[in-house]
Amino acid sequence: MNASNQKWVLIVGASSAIGRALARRFAASHYSLLLAARDLEDLTHTATDLQVRHQVEVRTIEFNATEVQNHGSFWNKCRELSDGKLEGVILLQGFLPVQSEVQRDLTLLQQTITINYTSPSALLTLTANHFEPLRKGFLVAVSSVAGDRGRQSNYAYGSAKAALTTFMQGLRQRLAKSNVTVLTVKPGFVDTAMTWGLPGMFLVASPDRVANDIFKAIRRRRNEIYTPWFWRYIMLIIRHIPTFIFNRLKL
Repeated sequence: MNASNQKWVLIVGASSAIGRALARRFAASHYSLLLAARDLEDLTHTATDLQVRHQVEVRTIEFNATEVQNHGSFWNKCRELSDGKLEGVILLQGFLPVQSEVQRDLTLLQQTITINYTSPSALLTLTANHFEPLRKGFLVAVSSVAGDRGRQSNYAYGSAKAALTTFMQGLRQRLAKSNVTVLTVKPGFVDTAMTWGLPGMFLVASPDRVANDIFKAIRRRRNEIYTPWFWRYIMLIIRHIPTFIFNRLKL
């Protein structure tokens, strides 16, 4: 592709199963990619594979979600590495702790909130300030169905995701007049390293299916999706269970 016509997409959390699957889809559609994660060695393997298979340019950058104080310099570096031609940003960072451990460890609680809410909201602020005057682009953040209603099994994680969903709603309204797409993704259970071994999982989706749903939603300029689609109706039911019944359930 001619350098002047390159379209760049930044994927934060690109070493996750969903991140790798999304990178493959964008590379197949001839996008240049900037991949960010903590594990640069893993990213390098992914980047090399994508370059060989799809003949696109792929660059990597280290990213640590807990170091929010460095997000400004990280974003400036992303703009430099993408030659100022970013078309969109996808944020996939996430951390799902065991709820009982969070209740005993306030450091773990802080980490849960930082990775799932503080970090993405900081990056969204930086990226929105970039795309708003350009009047184009897309911002995507992965929230969770867990944010739709607090449940005893994961309410620390769910509350952080609920905050992210609300942040995205306000950002979407702010950027509506600027033609910038703001997409909130709410996955159900996905077969990833983060969910491996967790009890009570059902209707588990593959990372490829979730990535495909996200990719299609970006193309269609959607505002919010549940993935797989049936979680919209599962969560509709859960949200409307009366409190006196809900409090007796083990969810």
